[in-house]
Amino acid sequence: MTSTSLRLRGLAAALTACCGLTAQAQWQTQSILLKPGWNAVYLHVDATHVSLDTLLGATGPIDEVWLWQTPVSQLQFINSPQEPTTANSQWAVWNRSPGNVDTFTQLRPNAAYLVRNSAATNAVWNLVGKPVLPRYDWTTTGLNFIGFPTPAGAPPTFDRFLAPVPALALDAEIFRYPGGVISPTPVPSLLYGGTAVNRGEAFWVRAKDYNAYFGPLGVSLQSGGNTVDFGSRLGTYTLRLKNNSDLTNTFSLSLLPSGDAPADQPGSVGVPPLLVRGPRNASDLAYLHTALTTSQVPSDHQVVLTPRGQPGSEVEVVLGLNRTAMSSTVGDRYAGILRFADTNGLSQLDVGVTATVADTAGLWVGDASVAQVAQYLVTYAKDATGTPLVAAVTTNGAPYIAISTNTTLANVVRPVPLRLIAHNNSAGQARLLQRVFVGLNAGNVPILATDESLLGTSNRDGARRISAAHLPFAHTNAPWLGTGLLKEGNNVQFAVPLNYRDHAANPFLHTFHPDHDNLDARFGQVEVQGAESYTIERAITLAVTAPGTDFTSLTTSRDTLTGGYAETITVRGKGASSRQFNLQGDFTLRRISNIPLLTVTP
Repeated sequence: MTSTSLRLRGLAAALTACCGLTAQAQWQTQSILLKPGWNAVYLHVDATHVSLDTLLGATGPIDEVWLWQTPVSQLQFINSPQEPTTANSQWAVWNRSPGNVDTFTQLRPNAAYLVRNSAATNAVWNLVGKPVLPRYDWTTTGLNFIGFPTPAGAPPTFDRFLAPVPALALDAEIFRYPGGVISPTPVPSLLYGGTAVNRGEAFWVRAKDYNAYFGPLGVSLQSGGNTVDFGSRLGTYTLRLKNNSDLTNTFSLSLLPSGDAPADQPGSVGVPPLLVRGPRNASDLAYLHTALTTSQVPSDHQVVLTPRGQPGSEVEVVLGLNRTAMSSTVGDRYAGILRFADTNGLSQLDVGVTATVADTAGLWVGDASVAQVAQYLVTYAKDATGTPLVAAVTTNGAPYIAISTNTTLANVVRPVPLRLIAHNNSAGQARLLQRVFVGLNAGNVPILATDESLLGTSNRDGARRISAAHLPFAHTNAPWLGTGLLKEGNNVQFAVPLNYRDHAANPFLHTFHPDHDNLDARFGQVEVQGAESYTIERAITLAVTAPGTDFTSLTTSRDTLTGGYAETITVRGKGASSRQFNLQGDFTLRRISNIPLLTVTP
């Protein structure tokens, strides 16, 4: 190690550092106290977003950083670390010296390092990164240079920390070195039970049997990654908690706010509004839930696990994201940290949690269910004998005197389904479609198109057409523009006109029937509106409701919209005569594509 050698007698011993963590959520600062000379550090944060050259700069107290790489073959004992240029070295090195060849350039998490402080006094290294769950590839044929995720404020002693795994406590050899300036022939110290398991300190461990013990609590993520990331799509995220102890244990889950992001990294606008799914309610079978907030105490949500290997020693925890509470701009990022701890003070596992404010852009498909139709029941005046009275002037073709018309909504015998196809673009406009094509274009890029010709010729066998038969067909398939965006709490209206001369879609027209072709008896003149067919105007309103307060509604609102369906059908005849029919029901739309662009026929 340049001019200074590290000589460890027998089993290798590591250098030590006094390390603590300042909880700062998705971005967390690991504060490391570096003594003059060499210090052993174990990182619980991911700092790969920046290179060591940038992180440490051209000047500063840190002039060397060595990364321990787990041996992969035979039993290994170290009297001194090999030079980094030596073949099969278990060390990678970064050195500030000009002309030195660095064999690693970024600080990765869950790894042990030797850090040299060239100053004559202690230095504090505040390293900003993303917290990660413990993960380490143990070897049983040699050395493990490793740290443990213990609580930063009050670390346990080794006798308490290893008590849940008696075999490891009896079998393992664990060494440390006090750290600081290296003497010519330093002697490692075999640890005793009263030694504190400091968070961020690296220890040399050799054990005969393989194990993956990081404390009594094990946490695994559904994605297998290092962050609970809801992104812009997920509404729920599953974690698994496992008891690694032979005793019943109580574990707590808490939510902490995010710290400031580095200058070149995206920041956040708040902490994700998280829910923890509970059991089902026996009355309506809806999931109960509790909210995680940063104002609660660390034990705000607790899980009791039975001893390992027994039923109940491993449980699934489902987190939900309440997107209705994320009221900032589309694309904004929320970040925080989930902290898992046991009530005995042995473990503190931190992992970042992130979520992005989603837009509503994309293709929404579903159905309206028309359950009520307005009546049109006219009451006529009658004489004493019950004969309707004849009007002096005929109104709307009726020769009798109408005294009232009942147009109230009445339930239908069976609800009528109406297919709905809507598209939200990135500009905040909703459009209603009669049909849409979902497939790939000529460049094999997924598209939403209004015409089959816009799809790639070699990709049409895998494409899909979705149609709404109740809406008027037109060869151009031009969508109907709505008055706003389809989203919770909005009312969106669509005007769907149908001209009385439209032979493609008007149901009153039969092109080859002389009484319904809109032509006079000589087939020379086009008839006026109302002579043989009528103009139809449909005013469709989708009143999107806010999601319910149950767990499923709060976590699925991003991709499911429900609400009230209302439609007014106006039939126009000769002159100013017209008649209206009202429909009412409800609707459900589900987003089947996030593509914000609707490719239309030129």
